[in-house]
Amino acid sequence: MLQARPLLLLLAGCASTPTPQPVTSAPPVAITREVFNQRAVELAIPLFQRADGEIVTTISPPQSGLDIEAATARIYEPLPEPLDARHTLLQQELAASRVTLLTTEASQLPPGDRAMIRALLQAGEQVETLFHKQLGVAALAEQIPPEDTLAHSVFYRNQGPYCTSSALAANTECTTILPTPARISGLYPASAQTGDDWCSAIPRAAMDPFHVAVQEGSQLVARPYSEHWASDMQAVAVTLRTAADAAPADEGALQTYLRAAAGAFETNDWFSADIAWADMSQDNSRYYIRIGPDETYSDPCSEHASFHMVLARVNPAGLSLQQRLNPIKQAMEQHLADLAGDDYSARTVGFDLPEFIDVMVNRGDSRAASSATIGQSLPNWGPVAEAGGRTVAMTNIGGDADSVSSKRRALASVFCDTTMAAWPAAPGPQLFSTVLHEAAHNLGPSHDYTFEGKTDNESFGGPLASMLEELKAQTAAMALPLWMVHNGHEDIDTLYPGQVADMGWALGHIASGLTDGAGHPEPYSHLAAIQVGYFMDNGGMTFHPETLAANGSDTGCISVDADNLPDAIDGLIRRVLHIKATGDADDARTLQAAYTADDGEFADVRAVVAERFAREPRTTYVYRIEATD
Repeated sequence: MLQARPLLLLLAGCASTPTPQPVTSAPPVAITREVFNQRAVELAIPLFQRADGEIVTTISPPQSGLDIEAATARIYEPLPEPLDARHTLLQQELAASRVTLLTTEASQLPPGDRAMIRALLQAGEQVETLFHKQLGVAALAEQIPPEDTLAHSVFYRNQGPYCTSSALAANTECTTILPTPARISGLYPASAQTGDDWCSAIPRAAMDPFHVAVQEGSQLVARPYSEHWASDMQAVAVTLRTAADAAPADEGALQTYLRAAAGAFETNDWFSADIAWADMSQDNSRYYIRIGPDETYSDPCSEHASFHMVLARVNPAGLSLQQRLNPIKQAMEQHLADLAGDDYSARTVGFDLPEFIDVMVNRGDSRAASSATIGQSLPNWGPVAEAGGRTVAMTNIGGDADSVSSKRRALASVFCDTTMAAWPAAPGPQLFSTVLHEAAHNLGPSHDYTFEGKTDNESFGGPLASMLEELKAQTAAMALPLWMVHNGHEDIDTLYPGQVADMGWALGHIASGLTDGAGHPEPYSHLAAIQVGYFMDNGGMTFHPETLAANGSDTGCISVDADNLPDAIDGLIRRVLHIKATGDADDARTLQAAYTADDGEFADVRAVVAERFAREPRTTYVYRIEATD
């Protein structure tokens, strides 16, 4: 007999909800846990069956007044056949991703903490609405019939009407709305979004990260977010002040930030909010909250900051890693400066090393259709960014048993035996790489570095500049452990498993595809292709076409060469650092084209990786915050 826990009291958008009775009726038919969870997704029902058989509610998609027993009975009923070919594609889109639950236990928190979290969950919904307006999809969900749960579920998961899985992203018939809406960003006038290279025609003056490009007469000008979406911005400000008022008295730094963020939503003064945010840390708050506009990846021109919210709790395990790395951060900067060459001189770096956090909920730009950010360094502009910003590593992403098993199966279909044997299932090596990646954003020639008076964006253009910075950070995350071992800061036994973990991460991004559904380059997928292709060309990795993979059934596998990889890493990081240090756009494009072209030997390897990884569903995170009576 399946039972449901009491419905969470922190359901997004609701101050509280009644506690339902457990499910007492036996299911009409026996179905597996995987089938149960997939049917719940297809029916847009926020229920999840845990590995022990327990059925619990989730806060995504948000839904109030849920009758758990009736909803559970509906899930056990056989699903109707898809209405047409389009709905078959939508079903395949949902099946390409496995839902995974992130749970936060909040039942022991004081009432003030719970009230603050409730308000922040509401702010997250409001921020997601703003994000949808930036994407240009805010009004489209209303076109989906209420009974079309497949379409509603895809729209919610993907934050828009378009399919995003690697197999269906380019299929224009995979859509939640007919006719398929044109991809029109809400950050620019529709009339400006014509031609293959329309971003280059947008005046620089209209590209401020916290403004919308709008048409005034014959000119494109920048209008502040706080003016363009005034009513939505004001609503978030009110909710954030409610959260600040409810916050516990000992959370002074958090209260200050929430009020500063509220002010920024009204005035567009994000730099002042950043200062208050930077004054928060694991030393003075139990929580991590970031709300506002930050990353530019969702902008087709990679210039305007997208709204998001990350709500998390601080995991104190990060303090030990900080104690290991903090004393050598200046030496790491000097090492990268030496690798970059004479055009770059080491700076005095003042960044704080990553804090470890456990994500409670992601909203807006942080809520990806699949996977989730495992490390982030913010902000990207302003005085706090110039001082090094604040870096976090998300410790509860990808460590659940379902995710680890799926990742193991995918990698065993690609890696050769000896390489797979070294792959670490434990999250430690990948987490360490994530920490170094985020720290490296503050080392060497970064976004705030200029060469001959030009910034990265001016030298390379927004999309290429973003990819290069991520390539620098990820390759530095592989180069720095080599330096650390050489200088006695790390154990050599940790090197090879960490390198295999990094290459497993890269293969996963290659498998996800080099472009999004609109044909725009995916920065992480491009950097992963460059790394793997470069290492193969330089002896650090090898594709063996006649050798069985570690799963014993696929022919053709990839090995990571422990002896040759260090030299390949050294060669790539030197080249990337030199490109960034000298603004060498020609060499950047040459490097990118060499490993992302649609033809050639490496394109065949990418296709093999993509086909085998596609057998495993992606991971889509849903969230639950438990606060039982």
